[in-house]
Amino acid sequence: MSKVVGIIPARWASSRFPGKALHGVAGKPLIRHVWERSVEAGCFDQIVIATDDMRIAEVGFNFGAEVALTAADHPSGTDRIAEVARKLKKASLILNIQGDEPLVDPLLLRQLVRELRDNPSLPIVTAATPISLQESHREHVVKVVLDREGDALYFSRSSIPFRRGVSQVQTYKHLGIYGYRRKALLAFVRWSPGALEQAERLEQLRALENGLKIRVVISEKNSIGVDTPEDATEVERLILSRRNG
Repeated sequence: MSKVVGIIPARWASSRFPGKALHGVAGKPLIRHVWERSVEAGCFDQIVIATDDMRIAEVGFNFGAEVALTAADHPSGTDRIAEVARKLKKASLILNIQGDEPLVDPLLLRQLVRELRDNPSLPIVTAATPISLQESHREHVVKVVLDREGDALYFSRSSIPFRRGVSQVQTYKHLGIYGYRRKALLAFVRWSPGALEQAERLEQLRALENGLKIRVVISEKNSIGVDTPEDATEVERLILSRRNG
Protein backbone atom coordinates (compact mmCIF):
# COMPACT_ATOMS: atom_id res chain seq x y z
CA MET A 1 0.00 0.00 0.00
CA SER A 2 1.12 3.54 -0.70
CA LYS A 3 2.16 5.61 2.29
CA VAL A 4 -0.19 8.57 2.57
CA VAL A 5 0.99 11.76 4.25
CA GLY A 6 -1.08 14.81 5.06
CA ILE A 7 0.97 18.01 5.27
CA ILE A 8 -0.51 21.19 6.74
CA PRO A 9 1.44 24.32 5.71
CA ALA A 10 1.26 27.11 8.28
CA ARG A 11 3.23 30.35 8.16
CA TRP A 12 3.24 33.24 10.58
CA ALA A 13 3.36 36.11 8.09
CA SER A 14 0.08 37.12 6.48
CA SER A 15 -0.60 40.54 5.05
CA ARG A 16 -4.22 40.54 6.21
CA PHE A 17 -3.97 38.40 9.35
CA PRO A 18 -0.47 37.88 10.86
CA GLY A 19 -0.27 34.90 13.21
CA LYS A 20 -3.66 33.53 12.18
CA ALA A 21 -2.51 29.92 12.64
CA LEU A 22 -2.50 30.52 16.41
CA HIS A 23 -5.62 32.68 16.54
CA GLY A 24 -8.07 31.29 19.07
CA VAL A 25 -11.22 29.79 17.55
CA ALA A 26 -13.76 28.17 19.87
CA GLY A 27 -11.12 27.61 22.54
CA LYS A 28 -8.36 26.21 20.32
CA PRO A 29 -5.73 27.66 17.99
CA LEU A 30 -6.94 27.60 14.40
CA ILE A 31 -4.21 25.21 13.28
CA ARG A 32 -5.35 22.64 15.86
CA HIS A 33 -8.83 22.49 14.32
CA VAL A 34 -7.26 21.66 10.93
CA TRP A 35 -5.00 19.00 12.49
CA GLU A 36 -7.85 17.38 14.44
CA ARG A 37 -10.06 17.12 11.37
CA SER A 38 -7.15 15.57 9.48
CA VAL A 39 -6.70 13.01 12.27
CA GLU A 40 -10.45 12.37 12.24
CA ALA A 41 -10.25 11.46 8.53
CA GLY A 42 -8.34 8.31 9.50
CA CYS A 43 -6.72 7.96 6.06
CA PHE A 44 -3.17 9.16 6.76
CA ASP A 45 -0.11 7.20 7.78
CA GLN A 46 1.48 10.46 8.89
CA ILE A 47 0.31 14.06 9.43
CA VAL A 48 2.86 16.88 9.54
CA ILE A 49 2.48 20.59 10.25
CA ALA A 50 5.02 22.41 8.06
CA THR A 51 5.90 25.83 9.44
CA ASP A 52 8.62 28.46 9.33
CA ASP A 53 7.92 29.77 12.82
CA MET A 54 8.88 28.38 16.23
CA ARG A 55 5.75 29.82 17.86
CA ILE A 56 3.56 27.68 15.63
CA ALA A 57 5.91 24.71 16.04
CA GLU A 58 5.79 24.88 19.85
CA VAL A 59 2.00 25.03 19.93
CA GLY A 60 1.84 22.07 17.54
CA PHE A 61 4.23 20.03 19.69
CA ASN A 62 2.14 20.84 22.76
CA PHE A 63 -1.06 19.37 21.34
CA GLY A 64 0.75 16.29 20.01
CA ALA A 65 1.33 17.07 16.34
CA GLU A 66 4.38 16.15 14.31
CA VAL A 67 6.01 19.38 13.13
CA ALA A 68 8.62 20.11 10.45
CA LEU A 69 10.45 23.44 10.39
CA THR A 70 10.88 24.80 6.87
CA ALA A 71 12.56 27.74 5.16
CA ALA A 72 10.85 31.09 5.63
CA ASP A 73 11.12 32.31 2.03
CA HIS A 74 8.79 29.86 0.26
CA PRO A 75 6.54 31.68 -2.23
CA SER A 76 3.59 29.35 -1.55
CA GLY A 77 2.28 26.61 0.69
CA THR A 78 2.93 24.13 -2.11
CA ASP A 79 6.64 24.94 -2.04
CA ARG A 80 6.58 24.53 1.75
CA ILE A 81 5.03 21.05 1.63
CA ALA A 82 7.40 20.05 -1.18
CA GLU A 83 10.37 20.79 1.10
CA VAL A 84 8.93 18.31 3.61
CA ALA A 85 7.94 15.78 0.93
CA ARG A 86 11.51 15.64 -0.41
CA LYS A 87 12.64 14.21 2.92
CA LEU A 88 9.80 11.69 3.13
CA LYS A 89 11.21 9.12 0.73
CA LYS A 90 8.58 6.49 1.52
CA ALA A 91 5.62 8.81 1.00
CA SER A 92 3.97 8.25 -2.36
CA LEU A 93 0.74 10.22 -1.86
CA ILE A 94 0.81 13.73 -0.39
CA LEU A 95 -2.22 15.80 0.61
CA ASN A 96 -1.78 19.55 0.96
CA ILE A 97 -4.30 20.43 3.68
CA GLN A 98 -4.67 24.19 3.94
CA GLY A 99 -3.71 25.45 7.40
CA ASP A 100 -6.43 28.09 7.36
CA GLU A 101 -9.35 25.72 6.60
CA PRO A 102 -10.59 24.67 10.07
CA LEU A 103 -13.85 23.34 8.64
CA VAL A 104 -12.21 20.97 6.17
CA ASP A 105 -14.41 17.88 5.78
CA PRO A 106 -12.75 14.62 6.95
CA LEU A 107 -14.92 12.70 4.46
CA LEU A 108 -13.52 14.82 1.62
CA LEU A 109 -9.97 14.04 2.72
CA ARG A 110 -10.79 10.33 2.52
CA GLN A 111 -12.37 10.78 -0.92
CA LEU A 112 -9.26 12.52 -2.27
CA VAL A 113 -6.99 9.75 -0.99
CA ARG A 114 -9.29 7.10 -2.46
CA GLU A 115 -9.32 8.85 -5.85
CA LEU A 116 -5.51 8.77 -6.02
CA ARG A 117 -5.32 5.16 -4.88
CA ASP A 118 -7.98 3.99 -7.33
CA ASN A 119 -6.39 5.78 -10.30
CA PRO A 120 -2.63 5.05 -10.34
CA SER A 121 -1.98 7.23 -13.42
CA LEU A 122 -3.62 10.30 -11.88
CA PRO A 123 -1.02 12.93 -10.82
CA ILE A 124 -3.16 15.46 -8.92
CA VAL A 125 -6.61 15.62 -7.33
CA THR A 126 -8.47 18.57 -5.88
CA ALA A 127 -12.04 19.42 -4.89
CA ALA A 128 -14.93 21.69 -5.78
CA THR A 129 -18.45 22.37 -4.60
CA PRO A 130 -21.59 23.57 -6.44
CA ILE A 131 -22.36 27.28 -6.07
CA SER A 132 -25.06 29.67 -7.21
CA LEU A 133 -24.80 31.79 -10.32
CA GLN A 134 -24.79 34.86 -8.07
CA GLU A 135 -21.75 33.63 -6.11
CA SER A 136 -19.91 32.83 -9.33
CA HIS A 137 -19.59 36.54 -10.12
CA ARG A 138 -17.42 37.19 -7.04
CA GLU A 139 -13.77 37.62 -7.97
CA HIS A 140 -12.39 36.08 -4.78
CA VAL A 141 -14.34 32.86 -5.49
CA VAL A 142 -12.19 30.67 -7.75
CA LYS A 143 -14.28 28.75 -10.29
CA VAL A 144 -13.46 25.55 -12.15
CA VAL A 145 -14.99 23.94 -15.25
CA LEU A 146 -14.75 20.19 -15.83
CA ASP A 147 -14.62 17.77 -18.71
CA ARG A 148 -16.80 14.66 -18.93
CA GLU A 149 -14.30 12.61 -16.93
CA GLY A 150 -14.34 15.07 -14.04
CA ASP A 151 -10.94 16.57 -14.83
CA ALA A 152 -10.34 20.32 -14.68
CA LEU A 153 -10.42 22.19 -17.97
CA TYR A 154 -9.68 25.59 -16.44
CA PHE A 155 -9.70 27.57 -13.19
CA SER A 156 -10.55 31.26 -13.10
CA ARG A 157 -11.51 34.19 -10.91
CA SER A 158 -13.91 35.18 -13.70
CA SER A 159 -17.35 33.65 -13.95
CA ILE A 160 -16.96 30.55 -16.12
CA PRO A 161 -18.53 29.34 -18.31
CA PHE A 162 -19.85 32.56 -19.85
CA ARG A 163 -23.59 32.24 -20.48
CA ARG A 164 -24.97 33.81 -23.65
CA GLY A 165 -28.44 32.61 -22.80
CA VAL A 166 -30.31 30.36 -20.37
CA SER A 167 -28.09 27.47 -19.39
CA GLN A 168 -28.37 24.57 -16.96
CA VAL A 169 -24.60 24.26 -16.60
CA GLN A 170 -23.63 23.95 -12.94
CA THR A 171 -21.00 26.37 -11.64
CA TYR A 172 -18.36 25.00 -9.25
CA LYS A 173 -16.26 26.76 -6.65
CA HIS A 174 -12.76 25.38 -6.28
CA LEU A 175 -11.83 24.21 -2.79
CA GLY A 176 -8.14 24.78 -2.17
CA ILE A 177 -7.06 21.31 -1.14
CA TYR A 178 -4.81 19.10 -3.26
CA GLY A 179 -3.60 15.53 -3.37
CA TYR A 180 -0.39 14.75 -5.27
CA ARG A 181 1.68 11.81 -6.24
CA ARG A 182 5.07 12.67 -4.79
CA LYS A 183 6.71 12.73 -8.24
CA ALA A 184 4.10 15.18 -9.58
CA LEU A 185 4.48 17.48 -6.57
CA LEU A 186 8.25 17.67 -6.87
CA ALA A 187 8.01 18.29 -10.62
CA PHE A 188 5.37 20.99 -10.08
CA VAL A 189 7.54 23.14 -7.81
CA ARG A 190 10.46 22.98 -10.27
CA TRP A 191 8.40 24.56 -13.07
CA SER A 192 8.28 28.31 -13.48
CA PRO A 193 4.88 30.05 -13.31
CA GLY A 194 3.38 30.45 -16.79
CA ALA A 195 1.40 33.28 -18.34
CA LEU A 196 -2.00 31.94 -17.23
CA GLU A 197 -0.90 31.43 -13.64
CA GLN A 198 0.55 34.93 -13.52
CA ALA A 199 -2.57 36.48 -15.08
CA GLU A 200 -5.06 34.77 -12.73
CA ARG A 201 -2.69 34.39 -9.75
CA LEU A 202 -3.76 30.76 -9.47
CA GLU A 203 -0.90 28.29 -9.11
CA GLN A 204 -2.97 25.25 -10.11
CA LEU A 205 -2.90 26.60 -13.67
CA ARG A 206 0.82 25.74 -13.71
CA ALA A 207 -0.12 22.06 -13.73
CA LEU A 208 -2.58 22.50 -16.61
CA GLU A 209 -0.12 24.61 -18.60
CA ASN A 210 2.40 21.77 -18.27
CA GLY A 211 -0.03 19.05 -19.34
CA LEU A 212 -0.86 17.46 -15.97
CA LYS A 213 -4.41 16.33 -15.38
CA ILE A 214 -6.19 17.49 -12.24
CA ARG A 215 -9.10 15.28 -11.17
CA VAL A 216 -11.82 17.22 -9.32
CA VAL A 217 -13.80 15.51 -6.56
CA ILE A 218 -17.19 17.15 -5.98
CA SER A 219 -18.10 17.84 -2.37
CA GLU A 220 -21.55 18.85 -1.20
CA LYS A 221 -19.99 20.69 1.74
CA ASN A 222 -18.51 24.16 1.30
CA SER A 223 -15.57 25.31 3.38
CA ILE A 224 -14.59 28.70 4.73
CA GLY A 225 -10.97 29.74 4.51
CA VAL A 226 -9.80 32.11 7.24
CA ASP A 227 -8.17 35.15 5.64
CA THR A 228 -9.27 37.84 8.11
CA PRO A 229 -10.28 38.12 11.79
CA GLU A 230 -13.88 38.46 10.56
CA ASP A 231 -13.61 35.07 8.86
CA ALA A 232 -12.35 33.57 12.12
CA THR A 233 -15.37 34.98 13.96
CA GLU A 234 -17.73 33.41 11.41
CA VAL A 235 -15.97 30.04 11.64
CA GLU A 236 -16.17 30.15 15.44
CA ARG A 237 -19.90 30.84 15.22
CA LEU A 238 -20.36 27.80 12.96
CA ILE A 239 -18.28 25.52 15.19
CA LEU A 240 -20.12 26.57 18.35
CA SER A 241 -23.52 26.21 16.66
CA ARG A 242 -22.64 22.62 15.69
CA ARG A 243 -21.54 21.82 19.25
CA ASN A 244 -24.74 23.23 20.65
CA GLY A 245 -26.93 21.72 17.95
